Amino acid sequence: MSDAKFIEVQGVEQTFKTAKGLFPALRNIDLCIAKGEFVALIGHSGCGKSTLLNLIAGLTTPTSGVLLCANKEIRGPGPDRAVVFQNHSLLPWLTCEGNVYLAVERVFGSKETKAKLKERTAAALDMVGLSHAAHKRPGEISGGMKQRVGIARALSMEPQVLLMDEPFGALDALTRAKLQDELLEIVARTRSTVVMVTHDVDEAVLLSDKIVMMTNGPAATIGEVLHVDIKRPRKRVELAEDPRYLQARKAVIDFLYTRQGHVERAA
Repeated sequence: MSDAKFIEVQGVEQTFKTAKGLFPALRNIDLCIAKGEFVALIGHSGCGKSTLLNLIAGLTTPTSGVLLCANKEIRGPGPDRAVVFQNHSLLPWLTCEGNVYLAVERVFGSKETKAKLKERTAAALDMVGLSHAAHKRPGEISGGMKQRVGIARALSMEPQVLLMDEPFGALDALTRAKLQDELLEIVARTRSTVVMVTHDVDEAVLLSDKIVMMTNGPAATIGEVLHVDIKRPRKRVELAEDPRYLQARKAVIDFLYTRQGHVERAA
């Protein structure tokens, strides 16, 4: 299997049954993602970004078509694909350490000692800079810290693929920027394959190797794929006047607000 086809989405369509009848969410989705690639899914609300992410996660089954990861068909959720949601989904009665340990135990509990599991948990919290908050509960920490715990929990399972559904969407601008920078560093260290849903053009260009732009729904599909030709490591201050950054940003804005904008107003 070629690394260029680590994740494959082949002819996928997704239709939902609703009270008003059948709703075609996605049609004719074909996408290949390389191992270690960071891919952003972007588009207007209702274009099926989260639906596509959920299909890759195995949380839903396509109406037609097939999805593969590491040359194996995706038939449901698995520890090879970890998901970080916009809502951190932490268990409020557990500490930060407890929330991460729960995931570690589920994946490695049958083959590793408790000491090793605790070591994995500590390493994951340290990776996101939260060792000092290990014994605090979600209600005792900020929104940004909760998202870090969610990322730590996902990474603690050592997944092949990290799936992120607008993980910073509910955060203030400064916290969001800080976590974006931290995510860049984490991905550089772990070399994870990442698929991220976002509405933020600057976030997509800063983080991604490839931006998948979705057409408006219903029956949304991939309108265009933009390869972001900017070397890593990336620093947001340096990129502010980088012509490659500005060109990529302009291309995404043109797709979303000129070409797809007209479609949305006409609908």
